[in-house]
This record gives sequence, structure tokens and C-alpha cells, in this order.
Amino acid sequence: MEIVRPHPPPRAPTVRLGILMTALIVLVAGFGASRTSAFQWFLLRASLHNQFPRVQWITARELADWLEDRHRPRPVLLDVRAVEEWNVSHLPGARRVDPGASAEIALPEAAKDVPVVTYCAVGYRSAEFATRLRAAGFTHVQNLEGSIFQWANEHRPLVRDGTPASRVHPYSKSWGRLLADDARAPL
Repeated sequence: MEIVRPHPPPRAPTVRLGILMTALIVLVAGFGASRTSAFQWFLLRASLHNQFPRVQWITARELADWLEDRHRPRPVLLDVRAVEEWNVSHLPGARRVDPGASAEIALPEAAKDVPVVTYCAVGYRSAEFATRLRAAGFTHVQNLEGSIFQWANEHRPLVRDGTPASRVHPYSKSWGRLLADDARAPL
């Protein structure tokens, strides 16, 4: 009798496309932001939406309007970045959450219908975290499109140790090129 061993399933085309697009973004980043940033942002958004099709997205403008609206309950803002990034700046009122944290650690005792907005540097880590929150039963989770980089590029409020800040940790030399020069902190 011949033993038939199943082959591992091939990677889904969307995952392969997402990986390819992310690699292209990093490659294009090496050419400098002045000529390529709009194209990089286009590729990045397409890649993230492709890799995380179930994630709901909110723009920086939409979030800013929501935060200014005193008639809407404020969302819980979860910063899904490393401590070093958080220490440079973050959105006012945000809570830092380790990218690998569970939903239970991030939102202990929170109602499953609490509005939550996740963000990181450009949106990948926070989209993964938003996916985990949705899987844990949280129903009103959105990820900030372009994350803190887009927020800073639009000159929206940032804080560091409770005082206004204007620069963001660039994550890496390549990814940092997505930040405007006046918003990029030294690496």
C-alpha cells in the first residue's frame, strides 16, 4: 500500500501578493521619499488591505473628527508599537500595547462593543492586532490607515510624556522615509 502524504497547502495568492507588495515598498523606499512617497503609500495601503481584508480602516481625518466630537464616545486608542517608538511620541490619550499581547491583556474587563482604534507605525502590526481583537469578540475595532506616520504627516497632535511633540520614531531607516522630514525623529 502506498502512503500518500498530503502536501502542505500553497500560500494563498493574497498572502503572496501582500508579501511581494511589502517587499516592493521597502525596495522603493531605498530610492528616497521625495520622488516615491505617494507611490509607496499607495502600495502600502493596497498591501495592507489585501493582507487584512476583514480589518475595518479609519482615516486620520475621520479619527480626528471623531476625537473632536463631544457627542460620540471616545474610542480606546491602542498604540501597537515597541516601547522605544512610544517613548518618542504617541497620540494623545493612547495606551501602549505590546504587539504580541493578547486581547485580554490589552483590554481587560472592557465591554466587547467598546469602540477601539489601533495604530502602529504604518499599519501592519496594528492590523494584526485588530484582527486578534475581532477574533476575541470585540465588535467595533478599526485600524488607523497610515497609522502614526500618516497622522504625523498631517501635523495632527502628538504627545511625549504628556507634552506636545512633533516627531515620530521612524521604525527603521527605510520605513522612516514615509515620514515627512519635519515629522521624522532621529533613528
